[in-house]
Amino acid sequence: MLAGVQSDPARRRRPTMRDVAQLADVSFKTVSRVVNDEPGVSAALTVRVRRAIDELGFHPHPGARLLRTDGRTSAIALLLEDVANPYSAAVQRAVENEARERGVVVFSASIDEDPARERALAREFGGRRVDGLVLAPAGDDQSYLADELPAGTPVVCVDREARDLAVDSVITTNALGAAEGVRHLAAAGHRRIAFLGDRRSIRTAEQRFAGYREALASLGLPLDAGLVVHDLRESADADGAVTALLAGPDPPTALFTAQNLITIGAVRALRRLGAEWAVALVGFDDVLLGDLLSPGITVVAQDPVAIGRTAATLLFSRIGGDTSPPGVRLVPTTLIRRGSGELPPR
Repeated sequence: MLAGVQSDPARRRRPTMRDVAQLADVSFKTVSRVVNDEPGVSAALTVRVRRAIDELGFHPHPGARLLRTDGRTSAIALLLEDVANPYSAAVQRAVENEARERGVVVFSASIDEDPARERALAREFGGRRVDGLVLAPAGDDQSYLADELPAGTPVVCVDREARDLAVDSVITTNALGAAEGVRHLAAAGHRRIAFLGDRRSIRTAEQRFAGYREALASLGLPLDAGLVVHDLRESADADGAVTALLAGPDPPTALFTAQNLITIGAVRALRRLGAEWAVALVGFDDVLLGDLLSPGITVVAQDPVAIGRTAATLLFSRIGGDTSPPGVRLVPTTLIRRGSGELPPR
């Protein structure tokens, strides 16, 4: 048994690189080179070190990676609105898939649309010297990242463009997608189309409302303020908003819901009121199991997998030394017809 390692599991200490060096009968520097995948170690010595690592159950401390000559930690940070949201979860998984192929670990957290939390988390991960950051901005100013992150740490924004910071961004064609959804409802004969949106302070909500307005204008339809509801934070809020709209003297014949949780709340209201076949619906963002309902939910679907994959590819390119001017990558939406958006007005 290795000296210094107690037989009692409750008292056993974590093996170190010096323990590995002692067991493999090599120098500390040799172990360091093997752990950090550096050249200069023969195949025979590498095998001995790997065997000692496996026997001891050694795991390098993340901070030890800073000893690498390039200063990288083989870790990136991913800050999204809410990792529990299906959209964010799909982005996260796509980023993880790209990172895993490169032997990089991903640390993720939810910002909860809180600019202060965004900045605090960026500071925290910056202190841990991650190699790069993928961020869904919540605040109106990302210039603070120049101070919060170590110099040279690349940033790629997803879902929304950064403000006051020249970095790459990967975003959905929000206005175009929303306009397509509204025109689709109009093509079915609808003229009173309600808009149910997220918080107006969120740039994507603003862009989707702009698409709604532009579509109405192009169709020659008036913008009725009585059919517009903003600042819906949860599905329960949307449920209440739809209930109130349909109880009015001149209710809408169709709904455009500008976010997946809002769509869920709207569907619940329609089904509770027995109106799921009477009121048409197109939602922005796909909804889990939306194709299994009756009618199925017609959606303007984003491609979160493409967004996450593109963002990760850009980030690793920057980490690798790409110094080309930053830009905005647009990922198009897709209208998926399932039944709810094709209902005619009654």
